[in-house]
Amino acid sequence: MTRTCIRSLMLHRQAAVLLLASLSSWLLAPAMARADEYRFSVEPEYPVAQAEEVYAPLMAHLSAATGHTFILVVPRNYHLLWRDMRNATPVDFVFEDAHFTDYRAQRLGYTPLARVATPTTFSLIAMPEVAERGLEGLVGYRVVSMPSPSLGYAALGNFYPNPISQPDVQSVAATWRDGVEMVFAGEAEAAMVPKYIADLYPNLSLIGETPPYPGRAVSAASTVPAEVVAAVRTALLAMHEDQSLYTALNEIGALQFEPVDSREYRGRQTLLRGFIGYQER
Repeated sequence: MTRTCIRSLMLHRQAAVLLLASLSSWLLAPAMARADEYRFSVEPEYPVAQAEEVYAPLMAHLSAATGHTFILVVPRNYHLLWRDMRNATPVDFVFEDAHFTDYRAQRLGYTPLARVATPTTFSLIAMPEVAERGLEGLVGYRVVSMPSPSLGYAALGNFYPNPISQPDVQSVAATWRDGVEMVFAGEAEAAMVPKYIADLYPNLSLIGETPPYPGRAVSAASTVPAEVVAAVRTALLAMHEDQSLYTALNEIGALQFEPVDSREYRGRQTLLRGFIGYQER
């Protein structure tokens, strides 16, 4: 083989190596980008488009504070959320009420990071003339709530433990506020809503109120790197110190996040008893 041929062969080999390296970089680039993207799931308390507006400030804050990208995940309804939870459909972070927080912690290995400082309480409210009849006066009448197994729906069942003496629970509301509007429109006699919403309507009267549950918590999956978990926890706990983040907190009905003790949530998943797919352990 001549010197010219040898040199030509070496040049071809070098070109092939460079081409392979370029292709490898191109193929790996999407995977590297995805490594910095984290899916953040919330409860379907709003239609998807509205939820994206409500949670946009929080997603922006977490992205700016951690250097990662947070992608909001909004299940279309509570039935799909519950199905995905039972099937262990992977999401990196979740922001959920106490019964879901406990379920994920005990069964799916999630770690609660921070919680809304205000406990979660639900109020059963109605027009004054209906409220005068009390809880028993609603048996057989229309009570609107977000669908099962939302915490409000689950807690409503505790008011009526007798299965043959129940109100006509209508889980047709797309948001908690929809229930209040249905009461005003005469489409329901009462509504089960979070207390912070009930407090906005002093012209409606209280029929019953649940005991306080630990506030909604942000939890992380076991697959999220420890340094990312720590960065998210720090970003949440410091939010109330920055006045520019007031909107982000206000949009999700929170005054601030505070450190969480997972023991406070232990046993809350029992509120899911009676819902399709729940299995005792």
